[in-house]
Amino acid sequence: MNENSTNQGIHPFRVDIAEERLDDLRARLTGTRWPDELPGAGWAYGAALPYVRDLAEYWRTGYDWRAQEARLNGFPQFTTEIDGQNVHFLHVRSPEPDALPLVLTHGWPGSVVEFLDVIGPLSDPRAHGGDPADAFHVVVPSLPGFGFSGPTGDKGWSYVRTAAAWAELMRRLGYERYGAQGGDIGAIVSPELGRAAPDAVVGVHVNAASVGFIPSGDLSDDEVARLTDRERRSLAAIQAFTTDGWGYNALQSTRPQTLAYGLHDSPAGQLAWIMEKFKEWTHSSAALPEDAIDRDTLLTNATLYWLTGTAGSSARMYWENAHGGLWGPRKNSGVPTGVANFGEDIAIRAYAEPGHTLTHWSEFERGGHFAALEVPDLLVADVRAFFSTVRG
Repeated sequence: MNENSTNQGIHPFRVDIAEERLDDLRARLTGTRWPDELPGAGWAYGAALPYVRDLAEYWRTGYDWRAQEARLNGFPQFTTEIDGQNVHFLHVRSPEPDALPLVLTHGWPGSVVEFLDVIGPLSDPRAHGGDPADAFHVVVPSLPGFGFSGPTGDKGWSYVRTAAAWAELMRRLGYERYGAQGGDIGAIVSPELGRAAPDAVVGVHVNAASVGFIPSGDLSDDEVARLTDRERRSLAAIQAFTTDGWGYNALQSTRPQTLAYGLHDSPAGQLAWIMEKFKEWTHSSAALPEDAIDRDTLLTNATLYWLTGTAGSSARMYWENAHGGLWGPRKNSGVPTGVANFGEDIAIRAYAEPGHTLTHWSEFERGGHFAALEVPDLLVADVRAFFSTVRG
């Protein structure tokens, strides 16, 4: 970190949750008023009652927040104010002097927890069986309104404003040349960072890419005929999502405040809201989310939302993106861009090319939407491969 960083308002941060707040969480879980469920409903109507009850009971009686808190505190963390907003971030400098700075951006319903397993291999490949030439100085911010960055204090925190904040964050850290990587919302923020700072961003790598990487409307028969079998599966998944999986987006992009009352007051409600998406978006070979991602990691992610009270403010980013006139075609920044399409990701190259300078495209059968948690080895390898072409 630049020796002048403290003069730019960057402050060390440590997670330290008061015990009474954990007692309150357990008490609320004990007093949950559970809804009914139709016989044999499974997950068809949303988060399955037996699953959520079981996970909530483990959250109440078996889950060890203090162990997870210690894990988070094993990484150097900081806060700074940018554009009037608190921004929390992890900053792990590589022992390799020629490492490339890299900013990693999570999505919803994720958090910085998504990246904990990849920080070590990315920052210190020598210690993880890799080539030290692939090392990165790793910066992992919490999105504005998410986790320890939240809640937001004013309107307008869209992905565009977030990208501008990331450019300022990297400048404050003394990084004049760096890469960007992200999935979900991070796959929207990262290319926008390339547009905000094209002279600083040497490359953008995305996974779980959607907006800007998929068709924006119906395709003609001729267009469908030109797709590969894999791309037709992606198209079918896009169509299924927009008809049957869009409910969370409709609520968060139109009425996030109304939604917040229930999620902010009920940990069981917050848990169900998040876990339904982990069930839907992890690879379909996983019958339950913890078949793809460690159960304690899933709960740490949910606990961050609960303890920081950011159910509503994280949802507000959807409102800001939807109401800011931002979903039209965006200028191609010219920054080299790599795409990793994991098992059931939906990016289609022909529809990504107009807005991005694609220089790397990978397809994988394994992994799902949360690649850093599901297949960290594959994600790390692909990130290394892409950035090896742009390090200079």
